[in-house]
Amino acid sequence: MNSFVLRAADRGHQTLRSDGSRASYLAGHPDGFITRESSFNFNQYQSGRPGFGPMRVFGDEVFRGNGVGYNMHPHHNFAICAFVLSGQLTHINTAGGGMVDNLQAGDFYVFSAGSGGKHCELSVTGEDTNIIYVWVIPEQLYLPPSYHRAHFDFRKRRNHIVELVGLADGALPMPQDFRTSRLVADDGGSFDYALKTAGHGAYVFVLEGSARIGDVTLGRRDSLGVWETGSFTIEPVEDETDILIVETAMIDDARIKEWEKVHADADH
Repeated sequence: MNSFVLRAADRGHQTLRSDGSRASYLAGHPDGFITRESSFNFNQYQSGRPGFGPMRVFGDEVFRGNGVGYNMHPHHNFAICAFVLSGQLTHINTAGGGMVDNLQAGDFYVFSAGSGGKHCELSVTGEDTNIIYVWVIPEQLYLPPSYHRAHFDFRKRRNHIVELVGLADGALPMPQDFRTSRLVADDGGSFDYALKTAGHGAYVFVLEGSARIGDVTLGRRDSLGVWETGSFTIEPVEDETDILIVETAMIDDARIKEWEKVHADADH
């Protein structure tokens, strides 16, 4: 088994202020700002690792202030997942003729920009809004844009590993060999996670609480990447431990270079 540990304090950090200097991109009142903790170093998402398989971004962001967020901006050849942890996120996108969606804590979406799409994301209330963003290179480029959303209710699905994105019943579709699961569980539990094949890897991120995986103990916002293994066991060591598990095929460098070639010098 190969692995790495990324501690919360070792992630990249940015503070983006809505002071008017980047008004074409950042929304909000002058005293508002976005904090961004990033696991991977794609473009402006700063840290030491280039990605994990086709996953380029795993961002832990907080919108602070009324109206703070991102103005309408384009993407192409990316599939973007967002998991709302707290607050309220208003999401406007152009997929399927356009729509406005209001997401609360527990809601999540998959926006596949494909051949080209735009979206806008705002926190329109005064409370802080915390979102986990995951950006993934799709298996096939230039697909038609699409948007899907759902809700995770941990009160009804506690102490189970629940697939949110992937091929399971009720999971949101993703144009990639990729799945994201969530586990909310208590101290004393033990949960086995089996990877799809030996060519897959998993990125495990502790949202709240703490857990053991093998001989590694992960605290709040710590993470572990594993690959070349068939399975691993998660043992929560605090009540209400909340974990995201991102599993994906560990695609080769040639695939990534193909994506980088068509993506070069274009808006992401």
